[in-house]
Amino acid sequence: MTSLHFVHRSICHACTTALLLGAALVASAEPLPMNEAPAQANEWGFRPFDGQCSEVNPPAFSWRPQGKDLSYVLEVSAAPDFSSSQYRAEVPRYNVHCPPQSFPNGTWYWRFAYRTADGQQSAWSSTRSFSVDDDSAILPLPTRAELVSRVPTTHPRLFIRPEQLSELRQRAQTDLKPVFDSLCRQCDAMLAKPPPTEEPPKYPQGMVRNSDEWRKVWWGNRVYTIKALDGAATLAFTRLIGGKDEYGQLAKRILMDCAKWEPKGATGYRYNDEAGMPYNSRFARTYSYVYDLLSEDERAQCRNLMRIRGEEMYRHLFPRHLWAPYASHSNRAWHFLGEVALAFLGEIPEAEEWLWFAMNVYACVYPVWSDADGGWHEGMAYWRSYMTRFTWWADIMKSAMGVDAFAKPYFSSIGYYPMYLQPPGTKDGGFGDLVENLRANGNAALVSIFATQAQNPYWQWYVEAVGGAKVQNTYVGFVRGAAPVVAAKPPIDLPSSRCFRGTGQAMLNSNLLGGEDNVQLVFKSSPFGTQSHGYEANNAFTFNAYGERLLIRTGRRDSYGTEHHKNWMWETKSVNSISVNGESQLKHSAQSQGEITDFACTPLFDYVAGEAAKSYGGRLNSFKRRILFYKPDAVVIFDTLDAVEAATFDFHLHAINAMDIRSQQDIRMQNNGAACQVAMLWPNDLAITQSDKFDPPPRPRIKLVEYHLNAQTRQPQRQVEFVTVIRPYRADQELTGNPSLEKTSDGFVLAVPVKAAAGSATLKVTFNPAADAVQALLMDSAGRIIGSFDSVQK
Repeated sequence: MTSLHFVHRSICHACTTALLLGAALVASAEPLPMNEAPAQANEWGFRPFDGQCSEVNPPAFSWRPQGKDLSYVLEVSAAPDFSSSQYRAEVPRYNVHCPPQSFPNGTWYWRFAYRTADGQQSAWSSTRSFSVDDDSAILPLPTRAELVSRVPTTHPRLFIRPEQLSELRQRAQTDLKPVFDSLCRQCDAMLAKPPPTEEPPKYPQGMVRNSDEWRKVWWGNRVYTIKALDGAATLAFTRLIGGKDEYGQLAKRILMDCAKWEPKGATGYRYNDEAGMPYNSRFARTYSYVYDLLSEDERAQCRNLMRIRGEEMYRHLFPRHLWAPYASHSNRAWHFLGEVALAFLGEIPEAEEWLWFAMNVYACVYPVWSDADGGWHEGMAYWRSYMTRFTWWADIMKSAMGVDAFAKPYFSSIGYYPMYLQPPGTKDGGFGDLVENLRANGNAALVSIFATQAQNPYWQWYVEAVGGAKVQNTYVGFVRGAAPVVAAKPPIDLPSSRCFRGTGQAMLNSNLLGGEDNVQLVFKSSPFGTQSHGYEANNAFTFNAYGERLLIRTGRRDSYGTEHHKNWMWETKSVNSISVNGESQLKHSAQSQGEITDFACTPLFDYVAGEAAKSYGGRLNSFKRRILFYKPDAVVIFDTLDAVEAATFDFHLHAINAMDIRSQQDIRMQNNGAACQVAMLWPNDLAITQSDKFDPPPRPRIKLVEYHLNAQTRQPQRQVEFVTVIRPYRADQELTGNPSLEKTSDGFVLAVPVKAAAGSATLKVTFNPAADAVQALLMDSAGRIIGSFDSVQK
């Protein structure tokens, strides 16, 4: 019994063990799981998205990272069942890939899988489709080996190649002599008074971040670093082109002095990236330009230093930036890392990887704040700043590797953003951080680069119309001086207004040729939300007339992230939009999304509509703002809001000077020679107040007075409609008549006195909220229809 029982138990145990082992084997044979959770608002997402007609051919592929230390397999097929595979790529580590070949026109299907270090492969992802056609820009990314092979094996490598030196030296004595002579004068001044090279200080212990004292050290170290190392690059470049040998020796001394700075100290990338980024890029340029003057020991010292600095940048950027690329400063850092990589390629073991990473960022996830129409989410100030820096990398890529950044769709439209936002003579910068004092002439230098690279005659006209680009007496300007200039063409055959739908901005202009005669409304409802430096609320607008700002976005950034910056400028109350129960839209958030739902531009009328309910964190079912612009005499705004619960609504307007509130239907704003009337026609019983106070105010050093009008509904309600008319006029002229409103069973009918080519006229506008329809008839003094617009049948 005992032995039989033992045998039975042994047999059962053996069977159980075999079953468990079999189950384990079956389980191990199952494919590894695949995470295809939809991208969050701050993530790049699966691209090309399913059904997309790609703007480029091949598209840049992107997928959600599946974990650490993985490789990926990408397949592209003309068949949805992948019975045949026309393209297959093994992709180590990166969750992005841009093929080195284009695809024939038509519909294609793609999928990916991942592999672990021990060779296990996951299940295939879902199948997604895309198409390419004749309009898709041919833009393959050469292979890693091909890119590396194109880089000169000797120096210089940044902006210029060794084989260009002979021609540039000749031109330094002919057509480029004025710039070269200026460079020599700058170098002579540095010989007489070299820039200081002692390592700058760290922040004192206990210093409060973002305080004025902290800012002096933070920004001061950036300025100090650029003065030293950009000075060294200027000296080194000028000597290379044919200047004095003393220039090169001083450049070498500055370089080696700066090489003694602690790599993770006051100018370290993670400690102060505003000093660390220019340190790394200018050090790389100087190194490449004085390479022949350095001993092997000096080169080794530079290599050891830049290996630490470069790896610090790389570890901060990779892999995060390939899936979540919306960190503002990182969108400069990656191409400065690329400069370091090129300068030290073949000398620092990791440099090739840094270069490949930078090229994958460029090809697959850049630019992030843009759209194919040429728009920019962060606003004009950051557009100028970031695009100026990127053009350095664009020039470097082209000279070192033969890659043309301006073939990308965004860069083929980039010049239209400043041209439509800031026609010549415009004093307003629209939306975005630090734009309030920007003038159109500040765009000349940057747009000149784009006009030359794209050979776009309209952009060249713009450059000349805003005063022309001044000669850049820098080493970069010297290199660019060799490029041909395109003949200018005024934009008389272009529409006066333009929508940048992907970034949620529309610029409505009556006269694109000059701000002094232009009436302009800039509207924002952005799918990027209110994140980063494009933080203003959605469904907001600014309004300018005859070269002056009238209805404005308010506040002044005293320092990034201060109480005034966060709790005034990031709030809905600071712009011309609508608050709910006195509360803002979601602040500084990618979730605070808007959308331009409609746009039209005709010779007489412009129309734009936006939806911003998502910006209110679940408090609204809908907030649609519709704007009809009869050019240049009248803007009619229809707002419909539907709240989840009964609420009060605050309609905000802002101006530079005190508003003259004659009645709810007659509110006047004036700034120098321009003025406008605002008629708040519905609701007809708003509680209107005006203040010149900020809550909270900027720091005392900021002397700013602006005026804020608040028009509040008197009773909580779930649904509300606002009807508003804005009429611009020159301050030395009389504004005739007043708008009138009739409430009808299905909406509203307005009559607005305007002008037409033949004299006085009346603009009759009908709004049917249920049908989402805006219709306009322009009638002369005899009642004849001389113009019309229909938002449904445009």
